[in-house]
Amino acid sequence: MLFRRRPEPVSWIVAFLGNPGPRFAGTRHNAGFAAAGAIEQIHGIAINKLKFNALTAVCEFGSVRALLMLPQTYMNLSGNAVRQAMQFYKVPLDNVIVISDDVALPAGKLRIRRSGSAGGHNGLKDIIDKCGGDGFARIKIGVGSPPHSEYDMAKWVLTKLSGDDEKLVTAAAVRAADALDVMITSGIDAAMAKYN
Repeated sequence: MLFRRRPEPVSWIVAFLGNPGPRFAGTRHNAGFAAAGAIEQIHGIAINKLKFNALTAVCEFGSVRALLMLPQTYMNLSGNAVRQAMQFYKVPLDNVIVISDDVALPAGKLRIRRSGSAGGHNGLKDIIDKCGGDGFARIKIGVGSPPHSEYDMAKWVLTKLSGDDEKLVTAAAVRAADALDVMITSGIDAAMAKYN
């Protein structure tokens, strides 16, 4: 008789939002994936194990284990991957952190929130719809707003970052990785005080 190995427990789930594939690399909408890249460098890990329709890795922050995930379902279906991981590891919604882009923030600005609405972000909306509400923390990376109000928002978030915006968002992705570490090891209030 074969026995299944019980999965190592994780206390947190961290979802970095973006769109998979080289076509979307370096776009505004993939700021969450950029933060995942910073985490990989800082912690010397590779988020590359395919599980829950996402690329995943388990990472230790101090003595706390977290599942890191890059959903491969495209942005507007991110909730599918997060829900599967929550059910598998029995992690409650308030132990989920989502890292995403935010067009309402200037390029390079970070904002940490304990919970809140989707704010027009389709990835956040799908997680709220499929995972039981909006009671999860998020780290938002500012990617700047379109140059004028008539500009097509879908086109804007899928444009490649360049120039100052690219530098600012790249630096913010590294700060988001640092903020994640603080959130998990010291609590969200400490992270908000330091990075907001």
